[in-house]
Amino acid sequence: MKVVKQDIQTREDVHLLVTTFYSKVRKDELLGPIFNPMIQDWEEHFEKLTDFWEGNLFFRKKYLGNPLLKHVEVDKFHHGTIEAKHFGIWLNLWYETVDALFEGEVAQRAKNRARNMSTFIHLKIFEARNKTSN
Repeated sequence: MKVVKQDIQTREDVHLLVTTFYSKVRKDELLGPIFNPMIQDWEEHFEKLTDFWEGNLFFRKKYLGNPLLKHVEVDKFHHGTIEAKHFGIWLNLWYETVDALFEGEVAQRAKNRARNMSTFIHLKIFEARNKTSN
C-alpha cells in the first residue's frame, strides 16, 4: 500500500522539513563539524531557517538576515575549507528529507530553490576568498 504524501502547505510543514533536515546535518561526519560550532541556539536558528524557507516557498518576505554574508563568515571561521563536496552532501540530504516527507509542487520548489542557493552561495564563498586574497 502506497503512502500518499502531502505537499508543503504550512509554516508547520516548513518547520518539520527544517528540523528534520538539520538533525541529519548535525550528525553528518562532514557537515556537522561545520555547522555545530557556529550555532549556539539551535531552536532560535530553526525559527530563522523556517522564516527563510517559508518566505522562499510561499513568496512571503519573513527572513531579514543575509545568508550570503553568514555563509562567507562560516567559511572564514573554518579557514576557507568549505568545498563543493560540502554543498553536494548538503543538497543530497535536503533532497532526501524533502522526498521522505513531502511531494508536490512546493516540495519540488524546495528542491529547486536549494539547488540554486547552494550553487550561488558556493560561488559567493569563493568570490569572497578571492577578494580577501588579492
